[in-house]
Amino acid sequence: MPAERTREHAAPVAAARRRRLRADRARQLADLLRHQARTTGFPGGVLPQEGRIGADYGVSRNTVRQALDLLRTEGLVERQPGVGTVLVAEKYPHGLDRLQGLAETLHEHGVVTNEVRTAGPVPAPAPVARRLALPERSEVLCVERLRRLNGLPLSLDLTYIPMDVGAGLLDCDLEHNDVFRLLERLTGQALGSADITLEAVNADAHSAAVLEAPRGAAVLMLERLTHLCDGRPVDLEFIRFRGDRITMSGLLHRSR
Repeated sequence: MPAERTREHAAPVAAARRRRLRADRARQLADLLRHQARTTGFPGGVLPQEGRIGADYGVSRNTVRQALDLLRTEGLVERQPGVGTVLVAEKYPHGLDRLQGLAETLHEHGVVTNEVRTAGPVPAPAPVARRLALPERSEVLCVERLRRLNGLPLSLDLTYIPMDVGAGLLDCDLEHNDVFRLLERLTGQALGSADITLEAVNADAHSAAVLEAPRGAAVLMLERLTHLCDGRPVDLEFIRFRGDRITMSGLLHRSR
């Protein structure tokens, strides 16, 4: 009896294992196609036919279809009758190995514009005061800006700056300048270094509406504390990027 029961379950288990392996291969193929789209690209933005992709990567046509479905769900590609599978979204590269403002980082890809949503002094929340090395409840300048690249919403930036510097920012053109350049102009110092944390978070209702993204969609959250060259912390930012429009990259060296 136990042997019969084992044989009864053998076929469904084997089928489930095949489905799992095909799903694994589809995910792996999607990663490779996404990388190719981001780097070398596809001629005319059109992906090769499914059979060609399968031959190039050594996978079945079903695996190719599943991989393309994954990329379609991400909004990276879509199927166009008479054309095939085409790229419909571009991801812009944001380097993590240099300290630059968004307009400096993406200047080769178009025009960055800023919509100032709020700008004014607020009492610093305790974690903000601590990270900016200020007495608790000190006033800081709080600035929230929606940043667009070529008209498309790209990031929602919330910035805290000590008021002895931030007061001068209120007289500056925050719509057409990176804050980094303005800070260097106001302080007479170059920026030195920044501590960064990058993680995925779900878009809250406010962020989703402003970024024109689905509520609950994953966004890339970059938390960055920037210091002047003398070591003073001067800019604490919480930046929410649309993950479908940005890719983070950097060059890392293994320490010896």
